[in-house]
Amino acid sequence: MRKNLFLTAALFWTGVILFLCLDNANNLPVINILYIDKVIHVVLHFVFTTLWFLYLKKKLDNASNFKPLALAFVFSFIFGILIELMQQYFTTTRIADIFDVLSNLLGASFAVTTIILLNAYNRIIDKI
Repeated sequence: MRKNLFLTAALFWTGVILFLCLDNANNLPVINILYIDKVIHVVLHFVFTTLWFLYLKKKLDNASNFKPLALAFVFSFIFGILIELMQQYFTTTRIADIFDVLSNLLGASFAVTTIILLNAYNRIIDKI
């Protein structure tokens, strides 16, 4: 049951990212905060990586977190690159931006770090 919930959430979030990143840029609100678009990319990929990790963890039914975490991270990285390529070649109001890819990578890295730290914390608490 939880696996299906995690898959639904991960697919929904993937769709949200696709929509936001491929929609006509003129339809998006203008926010006059320096680098806000990069912060948004970080948040989008933090959540993306976390949701796909949760799904893959249940799907692979693996005691180790390494494989689902690595897969979620790589998927986030590749997905971020593909989005930028789609913006460049399939939209007229968007262009590819290497700094968006780096922001996506940062968000995925934050997710991986957070998951590792939470698991370490839980192991420590379980021993007390």
